[in-house]
Amino acid sequence: MHAWLHRIDNHFPVRYTVWLASAVGLLLFAFTFVAFGIGGIGALFFLGLVLLGFRDTRQTRHSVLRNYPVIGHLRFLLEFIRPEMRQYFIESDNEAAPFSRQQRSLVYQRAKGDPDKRPFGTQLDVHASGYEWINHSMAPTELPTHDFRITIGGSGTSCTQPYSASIFNISAMSFGALSANAVLALNGGAKRGGFAHDTGEGSISEHHRVHGGDLIWEIGSGYFGCRNADGSFSEERFARRGNFFHDTGEGSISKWHRERGGDLVWEIGSGYFGCRDAQGR
Repeated sequence: MHAWLHRIDNHFPVRYTVWLASAVGLLLFAFTFVAFGIGGIGALFFLGLVLLGFRDTRQTRHSVLRNYPVIGHLRFLLEFIRPEMRQYFIESDNEAAPFSRQQRSLVYQRAKGDPDKRPFGTQLDVHASGYEWINHSMAPTELPTHDFRITIGGSGTSCTQPYSASIFNISAMSFGALSANAVLALNGGAKRGGFAHDTGEGSISEHHRVHGGDLIWEIGSGYFGCRNADGSFSEERFARRGNFFHDTGEGSISKWHRERGGDLVWEIGSGYFGCRDAQGR
């Protein structure tokens, strides 16, 4: 700061210049309004700025406004429009997170049904470090099926009823957390898609059985659907409900699996729920 500004600042803070200018403007417009009947709007405008300056110097929430009355509001205005200024004038088409302007424009165009093609190559820097792409294969491999599955209890194990599980399944959501229609929709989707539906805590409700989709029966941690009145594990109830497999034609609910279809996978969990001895093995 120049020496002459220091001298002025000793008598009147320079940071109050805009507030002082507002007061001068108020006096000028008030004089023209009284003398000539014009400038009333200008007088009201500068009166508002003067009152705003008084408010800024009295408040204690924002130090910027207290030290720079009136003009300090410009800082908050710029902060408010900063995202738009950066988006429209500063950042490039391929810069931003989580999505660039080019990606957003592509979504807007497709949502409106407008052409989204970009002729003559790409705007991306394909030589930049970290750029990834997929090349076309000159000798593509023919996949036997698009339905990728994993066999649970396959060859080399003592499992007598292996299950071919899809790599995509419906994760555990208890019936108490969902409505009846939600369970019906989830299990119907599992039936149509050929994947399994985890029952979650709360056992198997009647809504899990309507469409006959494959089920993952989550027993833990409260022996849901297979416990006695005292909370202990019930082998009898487990045996009755465990006869859901296609290969099993016995049990009190064998009619259900013939009419509805659908497999059931028993989720043992970390505590061997329903199949452990007194030692926890």
